[in-house]
Parts: sequence; C-alpha cells; structure tokens
Amino acid sequence: MKEFQHDIIQSLNVLNNDGIILYPTDTIWGIGCNATNEKAIKKIYQLKKRDEKKSMIILLSEINDLKFYVSEPSEIILQFLLESRKPVTAIFENAFNLPDLLINEDGTVAIRIVKDSFCQRLIHQSGVPLVSTSANISGGNYPRNFNDISEEIKNGVDYVVQHRRDDVNIYEPSSIIKLNSEKGIDIIR
Repeated sequence: MKEFQHDIIQSLNVLNNDGIILYPTDTIWGIGCNATNEKAIKKIYQLKKRDEKKSMIILLSEINDLKFYVSEPSEIILQFLLESRKPVTAIFENAFNLPDLLINEDGTVAIRIVKDSFCQRLIHQSGVPLVSTSANISGGNYPRNFNDISEEIKNGVDYVVQHRRDDVNIYEPSSIIKLNSEKGIDIIR
C-alpha cells in the first residue's frame, strides 16, 4: 500500500507539471497525462510518433463526470457502460472542455470510466481526466503487461509507476462502442 500511495504522489507531481507518466490501467499499460494540458498531450504524440489527427482515449473515474466533457451523453451508451463487466471505451458526440487534440474532427471523444483502483484514485486526486494511450510506438504492438514495454517508451516518460510492474497477467485493450444512426450500439473493437 505504501508503494501505491507513493506512486499516486509522484504521478500527481508529474501530471501537475506538464509531464507524462507510464501507468497500469484497467486494461493495458498506458502513457498518460492531464487531459486538459495541451503541452503534455503533445509530448505523448511525440513520444509515440503518432499522427495528431488520431485522437486518444480519456479516462474518468466516475460516470457523473461525463457532464463536464460531453454535452447530452447518450442514455443508451450510459446504460451499456453501467451494465458492462469488462472495460469499455465509448465514443461520445459533442465533446467540450478538452483540448482540440483530443476531440475528433467530427466533435467526438473516446472516454472510458475506469474501475481500476489506482486509476480511480489518481483521477480523483488530480481532479482532471487522464489521457490513456497504449504504451508503444504508434503502429507497434500494444504491451500485454509491463515486460512488453520498450525501453524507448520507459525512458521517454517523466515517471514510471511501480504499481503492478510485477504483474505478468496478459491484458487486452478495452472494447470500443459507438451509437449508430438507429440508436443502437456498434462495437468497433
């Protein structure tokens, strides 16, 4: 527990100073930053060698926080998220209060409500959503656990979280859903 709290404190310090972290999520290891900090977001794009037109996922700790970043979230999607047992990222229309780098050209944003205790506490204590993108160079394989992460990524962040480094379980990215024109759910991934 001491390591857990130390990671929270160190991560908050980095997030509050335009930095980026390497951290475990409720799915795969991710590179993250304060999702309202454009300078930090640009650092992630540079590290991943990712095209800025490809937006990234945002993590929130509570479903009620959607109201701060999405205008009129779909009740159908909200219900799906509440009932889902596995991690699901939803694409929401009418995003706001986020840097343009995180909002797609069509006004949508990808958001996941995390159930992981580390992520929930970090988001709650920071008071802002986190960016979450796979801890790999763009186009490469996503890391299934900490051991799969390249040295280039580990050395390119401002802080590497200690929590769950020894976890050798295999993790998968979240499912991604979107509301279709018939008001049904399309599973994109």
